[in-house]
Amino acid sequence: MHRRTLMIAAAAAAVLPLSLKAEPLAYTPGLVDDRLAAGETVFVDFYAPWCSTCRAQSRVIDRLKSENPAYEENITFIQVDWDTYKDEELSRRLEIPRRSTLVVLQGNMQLGRIVAGTAEADIKALLDAALAAATGA
Repeated sequence: MHRRTLMIAAAAAAVLPLSLKAEPLAYTPGLVDDRLAAGETVFVDFYAPWCSTCRAQSRVIDRLKSENPAYEENITFIQVDWDTYKDEELSRRLEIPRRSTLVVLQGNMQLGRIVAGTAEADIKALLDAALAAATGA
């Protein structure tokens, strides 16, 4: 009986960090500007659910966030539904060319962007730039 309890507890402990992963905020007009005005560093993901590149980027981002909890602790992640907001003011102002565009913003500055890239090293560099800005490192 103790062995079974131990196995169940170990399985639950292994799954728990995955279930605690925060989902990105769903974009609504004004959300990015509100978060920037509050002094947050914002990682904006222009995403479409049917986009295979977007899904590949999400898998990399999720893996990197699970490896480094400081990303989620210090960066605000916002997902913009491309199909709904591609012609919205934020997309025009940031000159977003297409879905699968990742942008990091702080204050009135763009700290970096990736367009249609899925390389883990590039996405990690973008997350690291956001983390450095957010923590003042």
